[in-house]
Amino acid sequence: MSPLPTQHPLVIGHRGAPGYRPEHTRSAYELAFALGADAVEPDLVATRDGVLVLRHENEISGTTDVARHPEFAGRRTTREIDGTALTGWFTEDFTWAELSTLRATERLGTLRPASASFDGRYPVIRLRDLFGIIDRAAEERGRLLRMVAEFKHASYFAGIGLPLDELFDAELDAAGWGDGRDRLISESFEPTVLDDLAARGVRGEKVLLIEGSGSPADLVQTHGASAPSYDSFVTDPGLRSLVGRFDGVSVGVPRLLDADAGAARGAPAARGGGSLEGAPLCGAALVDAAHAAGLTVFTWTLRPENRFLLARFRRGKGKSAWGDWQGAFGAVLATGVDGVFVDQPDLGIEIRSELAQG
Repeated sequence: MSPLPTQHPLVIGHRGAPGYRPEHTRSAYELAFALGADAVEPDLVATRDGVLVLRHENEISGTTDVARHPEFAGRRTTREIDGTALTGWFTEDFTWAELSTLRATERLGTLRPASASFDGRYPVIRLRDLFGIIDRAAEERGRLLRMVAEFKHASYFAGIGLPLDELFDAELDAAGWGDGRDRLISESFEPTVLDDLAARGVRGEKVLLIEGSGSPADLVQTHGASAPSYDSFVTDPGLRSLVGRFDGVSVGVPRLLDADAGAARGAPAARGGGSLEGAPLCGAALVDAAHAAGLTVFTWTLRPENRFLLARFRRGKGKSAWGDWQGAFGAVLATGVDGVFVDQPDLGIEIRSELAQG
């Protein structure tokens, strides 16, 4: 197998293929590879007994049938996660044996009834299960397939005695993936956990996820109101400060196709004022600056429904109707990004192929 992807950008099945199957299920991941994805992205959270499971969040009322299990009714509670109060059921209150009795539901079921039609059919799965899925798919297709692992609420989990970096390192070794290297990309909205993974000898690229606003939860925990903002990392100096520490950044689609910036190509717009040198970059200017610094750029998430498209790409009035996804996806790829997260991996492959053919 080639150690590097043969095409650019990398098409990553976002939580598998949730446009077609409930996210983070075996079926969603297997389908993503069948549709041509180069990699898949699991979200990692921990159980009470230290098993890493694949869920969008540690609060699971929207992605499982836990509310239908009377034996777990007493587990419903309210917690503060990264400064936000949430009420529901949390993975850290369950053992893996208990979670394994639940069935997955589609988080965006009202927008995706076809995916939601599979609700209740598939169980929750663990990180160790996904390692096996990737290994089998790579062997069947005769090429390198990757995992882009997202570490969710790492500082919160560390604070309750469930350090995600330590748990992941053990799982990586047990799966026979060694230190990760070419098959692994690690990402998080919290830079500390990426540093911790590197300190443990976990290899592969490290990518800092950039929210549209606010500051990383781990840095807020340490620095309070003086914590650096996400915007500060995507200025020219901010990008340069990441070199040697991380390998890239991952930004939301709006930073690449900002409605206020007009066309994506060449938009050096300063958000919130300030000098150009210290201003957050967007569009292809962000991609170009990152590449000049030796960093890669990923973006999330390409979705065809009007609900997720910028206004100029919407068609009709229905939120679940597909808009001009070809135009939107093509505009994102035209910025020169190195990887795209897609809910329907085949659509990402289609646009990539069209652009490659000129």
